[in-house]
Amino acid sequence: MIEIKNVNFSYKGSLDAGLHDVSLQIHDGETVLLCGASGCGKTTILRLINGLIPHYYKGELSGSVNVSGKRIEQTELYELASIVGTVFQNPRSQFFSVDTDGEITFGTENIGIPPAEILRRKSDVTKEFALEPLLDKSLFALSGGEKQKIACASVSALMPEIMLLDEPSSNLDWNAIGELAEVIRKWKAQGKTIVISEHRLWYLKDLVDRVIFLENGVILHEWSRQEFAAMSASELSALGLRPVTLEEQYIREFSGDLAALHSAEPAVMCDNDILIRDLYFTYHPPKYVLWKKKLCAEHSADYTLAVPELRLPHASVIGLIGRNGAGKSTFLRCLCGLEKDCPVQMVLDGETAFGKRILKKRYMVMQDVNHQLFTDSVEAEVLLSMPDESPEKAQKLIDELGLSGYEQTHPMALSGGQKQRVAICSALAADAEILLFDEPTSGLDHKHMTMVAALLKSLAKRGKTVIVSTHDPELISLCCDRILCLEKGRVRYLRKV
Repeated sequence: MIEIKNVNFSYKGSLDAGLHDVSLQIHDGETVLLCGASGCGKTTILRLINGLIPHYYKGELSGSVNVSGKRIEQTELYELASIVGTVFQNPRSQFFSVDTDGEITFGTENIGIPPAEILRRKSDVTKEFALEPLLDKSLFALSGGEKQKIACASVSALMPEIMLLDEPSSNLDWNAIGELAEVIRKWKAQGKTIVISEHRLWYLKDLVDRVIFLENGVILHEWSRQEFAAMSASELSALGLRPVTLEEQYIREFSGDLAALHSAEPAVMCDNDILIRDLYFTYHPPKYVLWKKKLCAEHSADYTLAVPELRLPHASVIGLIGRNGAGKSTFLRCLCGLEKDCPVQMVLDGETAFGKRILKKRYMVMQDVNHQLFTDSVEAEVLLSMPDESPEKAQKLIDELGLSGYEQTHPMALSGGQKQRVAICSALAADAEILLFDEPTSGLDHKHMTMVAALLKSLAKRGKTVIVSTHDPELISLCCDRILCLEKGRVRYLRKV
């Protein structure tokens, strides 16, 4: 039993974020979905249940929180860890090892489980999460979705009574979301208590027992599974929530068979389109590459990513899709110059450029935005990216992204979705010609996802070329002109939406 009674909480240094007189009971074996706009209090409730509030996140707390008969303020985190398992929105924040095998077994080793039992649990979760292709790999070489799967497996190996998942689908492809749903179904069948904070709702509509809707730190609505599944798209949209059926329709459309895709009308290319050449990259380069880069094309099978030539339409929004591990993030990193060993060339406005000559023409918003937030306020973060600082322009961008009122807030005190919007603000402020976005809507609610889609379209109208890696079919339908699909580091197709 989880019992939250008359809880008020405000984070240290913030007056707005938190909870206001929240009371909630979650029964043993129940699966509960927490939904609402970014910053509404979903993650704060999870932090109360796992004890991170008040033991790690400090602030003003009143009311009572009991988890399996334990008062959270009187129970040490290591005691709660055997009862409550948490998969965070950013899986890297919970990793302790550098390789996948070590991470899966870290928790069980840490609490002193016998070696034979550790190996048995590792074997079980490997089968449960279909992790065989990810074993014996560096965590740093995994995609965001693959990291998420490892995080789920490492928590599951501890066999806690309560499972907390914070935006678990945010970095997963459509197939991996289906696998996640199956795992949740298995946990549910085992009698685990499951609490999920989520924006993408379609895959949970048949799994949850109750849905809790929060707004500004207050519980406003509560629905049963049947009531929630029966709600129309317009009713959900009025609350700032995504539809529960529409995404499945998009998934069927964008993952259709190759014959249908290849029979589509070919795109008409123009003279001012962007031509990308010699995009070859591997994390383990063969020796001959060190002295003879022209052999790249001859030995493309040796490469993680091999794109000999690709023409992209200028002033458009291109959706970059593919399964987790297909090479989407690596493709973007190579284009923006983060991978120094990638000999990519780019023809832009009739000029052939490579290396440092094209760095100023590109700007990338990373999947893990914590890596690119440097200052102590939202306003300072946006100003930092501007070639010429303009407080007026910065304020306009902050307003457009729904961050008004947070100008002087430290970026690290924001929710995941709010951090994402700060990074997007910085990308817009940089005024580069080619803007690269790696999963920009991964932590965003419906309202802000549509807002980002509108901004991406507006960038294309201003003459910018936008490449956005995404697993979000709604975003594709709202703003993309083309779809570029990667499979195993190769271009599978480029077609109109």
